[in-house]
Amino acid sequence: MSLSELKETLTAKGLKITPQRLALLEALENNQHPTADNIIGYIRQNHPNIAIGTVYKTLETFVEKGIIKKVKTEKDVMRYDAITDNHHHLYCSESDRIEDYFDEELNQLLTSYFAQKQIPGFQIEDVKLQILGKFKNEN
Repeated sequence: MSLSELKETLTAKGLKITPQRLALLEALENNQHPTADNIIGYIRQNHPNIAIGTVYKTLETFVEKGIIKKVKTEKDVMRYDAITDNHHHLYCSESDRIEDYFDEELNQLLTSYFAQKQIPGFQIEDVKLQILGKFKNEN
């Protein structure tokens, strides 16, 4: 994403454009499904004046505003996803690697299934799959 697109993302969500927020968006764009520690490492290397507390607070603000989403792994590690469009994840149980998986047919199937099969006393807001397996090219 360009700088103007990053700024537009913040403005569209009603957030003030700050160097710290832009740096975090940059970190999220340059790291696929990073942990908070991955983001902090990137920030320390590229923007050393940003406090760690600011990183955590900004991540939570981004989640609340729908700019990013949280992804919890099988190993109970919280990661962040800058892609908020409807998609699922392929999770490698050996390497902890996560890849985005887009499949409109699967989305329609899940939507249709849950529209027909109501869960009493529960309103479904979203359905996300995390498909566990091993990538063939992983050791």
